[in-house]
Amino acid sequence: MSRRMRTQGSVIRRNEQAEQATLDEWLLANRGDTEWTHDDPWRVMRIQAEFVDGFGTLADLGPAVGVFGSARTPRKHPLYTAATEIGRGLAEAGYATITGGGPGIMEAVNKGALQAGGVSVGLGIELPFEQSLNKYVSLGINFRYFFARKVMFLKYSQGFVVMPGGFGTFDELYEALTLVQTRKVKSFPVVLFGSQFWGGLLDWLRESTLADGYIAAKDLDLVQVTDDPAEAVRLVTNPRPGPVPAAGEQGF
Repeated sequence: MSRRMRTQGSVIRRNEQAEQATLDEWLLANRGDTEWTHDDPWRVMRIQAEFVDGFGTLADLGPAVGVFGSARTPRKHPLYTAATEIGRGLAEAGYATITGGGPGIMEAVNKGALQAGGVSVGLGIELPFEQSLNKYVSLGINFRYFFARKVMFLKYSQGFVVMPGGFGTFDELYEALTLVQTRKVKSFPVVLFGSQFWGGLLDWLRESTLADGYIAAKDLDLVQVTDDPAEAVRLVTNPRPGPVPAAGEQGF
């Protein structure tokens, strides 16, 4: 007998109770009837509650660094080991560590932070497949809506370390870079871990995006690249002065 589980905000549903659609999917659905006009105003209250929970829980967190990366990285992979070292290094430097709270890279970072005596934060998200906060999270919040979760990452992190990952990792990286480039947040360090993984993307940004005038040359200075966990910690906790983009320049 197969067992399905859904983490839905603070609620856990298993087997037949695990609904098919996530709340993000319901919110973004473009239905032909007018039923949504009666449902959406009440959904705003649930969204508000997520912000209240997040702000209230993280308000006293102190200095923190967000770390992004793949949920699919095996525990025996070198990147898992490197992520554990990064989490440990952040804790030893006096920073709380914030991840998405899932498996893979996120689990490794939370593990390193917790083992070093640091605050290990996990910001989980309701997904249509099984996923719950990993066991190394010491302070966790489960979100229903991606946008509320993103606000918590950006509001309570002083910088980001971005490790190899997929679409979710890319989304988080570009979200951060866009907000810095457009001055929506103060310039803070974004460190890419893994020169071989990120090299192709950076080459494309230089040879295509920059060459065609879609970004400015100094926009590429918004990121730093390293293959050393200790250097990643140093770069993100001791940031260099960041470039200030000119008003009206093209963003990412």
